[in-house]
Amino acid sequence: SNLPSLDLFHVIQRVFTQRIRITMAATVRTQTELQMKAKKALQTTTDPVERLRLACLTRGANGIKGLARTFKIMDDDENRTLDKKEFAKGLHDYGIVEFDKAQIEQLFHIFDKDSSGTIDFDEFLTRLRPPMGQSRKNLIYQAFKKLDRTGDGVITVEDLQGVYSAEKHPKYLSGEWSKEQVFRLFLDSFDSQDKDGKITKDEFENYYSGVSASIDNDAYFDLMMRNAYKLS
Repeated sequence: SNLPSLDLFHVIQRVFTQRIRITMAATVRTQTELQMKAKKALQTTTDPVERLRLACLTRGANGIKGLARTFKIMDDDENRTLDKKEFAKGLHDYGIVEFDKAQIEQLFHIFDKDSSGTIDFDEFLTRLRPPMGQSRKNLIYQAFKKLDRTGDGVITVEDLQGVYSAEKHPKYLSGEWSKEQVFRLFLDSFDSQDKDGKITKDEFENYYSGVSASIDNDAYFDLMMRNAYKLS
């Protein structure tokens, strides 16, 4: 069967409810270690891109995904580009205080490779994500594909109905929650403040790039992903 075991489902729900663990993955200690490691490295790192990456990771595995979501909200015309003013405002709105005006200007010019006055959103994210081996990327893509039952590039409640059994969740059994509420808990764990009940492929990858940064051992990352999503 493709359905996760009852034990795994309870583990997943416990992690989501506590909201302080990395989803279906690393322990609180790993999350804390990631934040501490990033804070320490931030004190000595001079490379602007690495500094921005570390500033995000001081917020944990969700850090880069949170910044990406902030920029996405600002992209009113949905052209997936950012000008200098939007870039500076996004950093400010997200609470990135590690850069002064001159450093933000320098960062912008690094990402604005063709000197067009705008940053390509996708290229920006690709460069900002912590470096990750192809085998890890493949596992993340596999997991997303399995959850995205409709194949439309977005994970929704409808997708999860074919993957998870809400009937076994304690809150559903007690009558406190509907099936939809159980599924929304899963989706909200990936979301930032504006919970829209959807996970895009970008959001999924941004999230797991943070998780990946907290796990040095490839074999452990592999095992974690395969167990969590029952990948073959």
